[in-house]
Amino acid sequence: MFNIEEIRQKARKWLTDEFNEATRLEVQEMLEGDENKLIDAFYQDLEFGTGGLRGIMGAGTNRMNIYTLGMATQGLANYLKKNFRDRVIRVAIAHDCRNNSRYFAETAADIFSANGFEVLLFESLRPTPELSFAIRHYKCQSGVVITASHNPPEYNGYKAYWDDGGQVVPPHDKGIIEEVRKIKSVKEIRFNADRSKIKILGKETDELFLDEILKLRLSPDIIDKHASMGIVYTPIHGTGVRLVPEALRKFGFRNIINVPEQDVVDGNFPTVKSPNPEERDALNMAIEKAISTGAELVMATDPDADRVGIAVKTPDGKYELLNGNQTAAFLMYYTLSRYKEKGLLKGNEYVIKTIVTSDLLDRIAEAFGVECFNVLTGFKYFAELIRKMEGTRKYIGGGEESYGYLPGDYVRDKDAIGSCAMIAETAAWAKEKGMTLYEMLIDIYCRYGLYLEKLVNIIRKGKEGADEIKTMMHNYRNHPPNEINNSRVIRIDDYEKLLSLDTRTGKTRNLELVRSDVLQFFLEDGSKISVRPSGTEPKIKFYLSVRTNLASPSEFNEKTQLLNKRIENIINNLNLR
Repeated sequence: MFNIEEIRQKARKWLTDEFNEATRLEVQEMLEGDENKLIDAFYQDLEFGTGGLRGIMGAGTNRMNIYTLGMATQGLANYLKKNFRDRVIRVAIAHDCRNNSRYFAETAADIFSANGFEVLLFESLRPTPELSFAIRHYKCQSGVVITASHNPPEYNGYKAYWDDGGQVVPPHDKGIIEEVRKIKSVKEIRFNADRSKIKILGKETDELFLDEILKLRLSPDIIDKHASMGIVYTPIHGTGVRLVPEALRKFGFRNIINVPEQDVVDGNFPTVKSPNPEERDALNMAIEKAISTGAELVMATDPDADRVGIAVKTPDGKYELLNGNQTAAFLMYYTLSRYKEKGLLKGNEYVIKTIVTSDLLDRIAEAFGVECFNVLTGFKYFAELIRKMEGTRKYIGGGEESYGYLPGDYVRDKDAIGSCAMIAETAAWAKEKGMTLYEMLIDIYCRYGLYLEKLVNIIRKGKEGADEIKTMMHNYRNHPPNEINNSRVIRIDDYEKLLSLDTRTGKTRNLELVRSDVLQFFLEDGSKISVRPSGTEPKIKFYLSVRTNLASPSEFNEKTQLLNKRIENIINNLNLR
């Protein structure tokens, strides 16, 4: 439990001259006003989770501001100095469309330059995957992107990258946190920039990035035949506004339809409730545009353009949203099919998915004789595995249920720019075979099994909410259910203990991943329930997966209804309302 007087003492330190006037006024108002607001702002320090540093903007140790960002940046700088001794350290910096993103990016650039680093700062907003590309291309030791992905407008964030272009992983993440914690005063942050060390990156880097994406193309002749296929694209006010259409045009597509109101770069995201391509509301305007134009495919990217949501035309002319598992499945099926057709499968290829992503991807890879590796949630683990395999095996694609995909190894983070191009190419390939993407997905289900997934988020905000989430995980871990929805739990994988328990025999085996607060329950009927607290948001996530066989497309609707009913029963049984 927290001590309110300790929190007040912590807050009063932010009233000194080391902090700017606006910050001091905001802290004073909290001290004199809403105690809950004060607690939320100061009860903890922002730390790196699966997505780095992320929080609501404002004054306080638990808020995104130039001081918490400054401590993170100074801590990262100190850690880089220890790891790259006796050499010039180079870092790249990018930012998205959010309020204060440019200010935060320039602040980080100032701090890095004051520490003697060479800094490559993008001239204006750029997609997160381009930051990963820049780190690799310009041989940087690290990089930072200012973004809060799809979070509401009041949020911003800070993601740190290592020299391979991937987000920091153990032990580096913990090492950075240790360095940040050593900083006891903002006086230790070097804010005085050396502008001679800051170089601006522009369109020349964009072209290099797009040229790498073009190398992904597997079916230029088929694209040429279907170049007029209607594609609606929206950046939802974010960074994909220029590069996604350019990538599509480079691939050969000519009928790209935009949503003018959402091409406006705006950190308030005025046309949507949330800039999250997982949610239908975010795609409503794009779908309306597709209806009016007869387009066959709708794509929307999140503010930093590392994730993409899509809607596809169904046989009855409606537009169906596909989830991240479905998009990852048809991307993998298409890529492996084309590799096989072109004689490119040499036996050393592999794909990657996360442990909470549909097992359908494992089945597809298995059918093509390609190994599918399962990693923890977060593309930093994709990057880590690709780095380990570099030079011995070939990575050809992968994705996760949360709408992130990486169709090649040109970057080491999820990339909506390359993914949009490959999704469109897959749609053209399906069209060449007389199918829509929707029909192609059903065909995949007939081949490998019908899988249906649902994500249930239980939101618990603030300090009390964080404690409640910890209690929920403790109870699931120490008092696991024997059955769920009248189906016996036959296996429990605990990634905190790194043990897999076969409940039928009592035997255990080790799990070969890093420790993480994740539990998975495998049921006798083939269902799988995964539980994990979010690393970037105040919520606990339940990933529900069910499956059955599908003999023919005519059974699809009936079998889908049965699986939806099973999911609803699991939700009721676990009291997830």
